[in-house]
Amino acid sequence: MRHVAVLALVLTLTACSAQAPSPSAAPAATPAPTPAPASGADYRSLQALLDAQMPAIPATAGIWVKHLTTGEEANVNGDDTFNSASVIKIPVAVQALEMVDVGTLTLSDRTTLRADDIRGGSGIFRYHDAGLQPTLRDIILQMIITSDNTATDLMIGKVGGVASVNAWLAKAGYADRMKLVQTTGDLFKKYDGLTPADDRNARTNSDHAFWLGELTPRATGLMLAAIEARTLPSKAGADELIRMMRAQQSGARRLPHFLVGVPVAHKTGDFGPVLANDVGIVYAKSGPIVVSFFLNAITEPYGDAEDRMGRLTQHIVQYFDK
Repeated sequence: MRHVAVLALVLTLTACSAQAPSPSAAPAATPAPTPAPASGADYRSLQALLDAQMPAIPATAGIWVKHLTTGEEANVNGDDTFNSASVIKIPVAVQALEMVDVGTLTLSDRTTLRADDIRGGSGIFRYHDAGLQPTLRDIILQMIITSDNTATDLMIGKVGGVASVNAWLAKAGYADRMKLVQTTGDLFKKYDGLTPADDRNARTNSDHAFWLGELTPRATGLMLAAIEARTLPSKAGADELIRMMRAQQSGARRLPHFLVGVPVAHKTGDFGPVLANDVGIVYAKSGPIVVSFFLNAITEPYGDAEDRMGRLTQHIVQYFDK
């Protein structure tokens, strides 16, 4: 019996030894938690924020940002020239409002729309019967909030034409950084002349003859900063323009997309599926922030590109309001 007991004890100890971990074995590694997406508050500087996030955008991208209270600014490709699309309508509006200041134009004056005035693309005037008589204020408003192409060409005509806009830009100090290339009517004639074999998107991306205007993010941002400061075109004119930009009807998925309770005065520029711009003034708790954001040659779904603009703007606001 004694031999049987000893044998049972040996077998029990052997089984326990087989089940127990070896003293030299390392403990199983605990999986590292997935890091939370960085918010704007996680960055040490505005430039670090832009440098971290802009390269991931699958587009030819540029941005210029400035907090108008603290003075901090940063950019990525801020001095590169981009296809403006309808963002070029901002300087047209500024020139018109400057002419109102000196009495050359009157906001209450009415213009009778003719059938020949109607342009395709964005806007609402093309859905009205000929004979509509909007005021000059109405025309500027629609050029800004619905990016109305009929209104745009009417305003370009009112201020003296494409050459007059560019002369005004040069006088105002924006030469070589802001340029109106042509009217919307002339632009659409070029697109209409393309054949099915032509690559329309390639023309939009790189052929300046198919651009409505040329802008840099910095120059556009500086103009917005002057408007917010009420130094361009004047306090009265800037008040009018900011009121209009805050009533923007387009681009809800861009600068304002992820901002809750934060007003944004902005103007979009579109030429889908390869171009989505948005520039404006974000009225954050810490003070107004100019964001001048250009996306050309987009290679991802259009809505995703718009979301990127909104998410980065959210991070910018978080950075300043932390």
